[in-house]
Amino acid sequence: MNVAFRVNNCSIERTLDIVGEKWTFLVLREAFSGVRRFADMQAITGAPRQVLSARLARLVDEGLLRKEPYREPGQRQRDEYRLTEKGRDLYPLLVALMHWGDKYLADEEGPPVLLTHRGCGAPIEQHFRCAEGHEVAGPREVTSLPGPGAELQSELGAESA
Repeated sequence: MNVAFRVNNCSIERTLDIVGEKWTFLVLREAFSGVRRFADMQAITGAPRQVLSARLARLVDEGLLRKEPYREPGQRQRDEYRLTEKGRDLYPLLVALMHWGDKYLADEEGPPVLLTHRGCGAPIEQHFRCAEGHEVAGPREVTSLPGPGAELQSELGAESA
């Protein structure tokens, strides 16, 4: 981002306040894979019980997951965690992080997981396009402008509008 201005209400900062923690991303990874139950998430992620409980509660509070009660025969009622639309909208972010990790951090043998299109089997790719349909190769092809909700600040940190 080639920003010649600064905002007090940065969307990246606000997003990281919700999801910017390792266990949160691992919970979301499992939710996108169809894992819905606490015990299964804990077993797969290795998250400590209290940490996982706190992360799930925060994701529910923020509207990324919703609880859905279930009961196994002879057991007490428990909750499953299902992605909401707001949560599903984070999928491209997780795929981007995964692709970056595959490119720079994978073992010599290659990436541990491959994402393919269920319909045809082709690998999933991500691309940026502008509203006119032009492919955007990277940050040097992007201009940042103040949006309608920008709370601008001056060089010295004082607000200006």
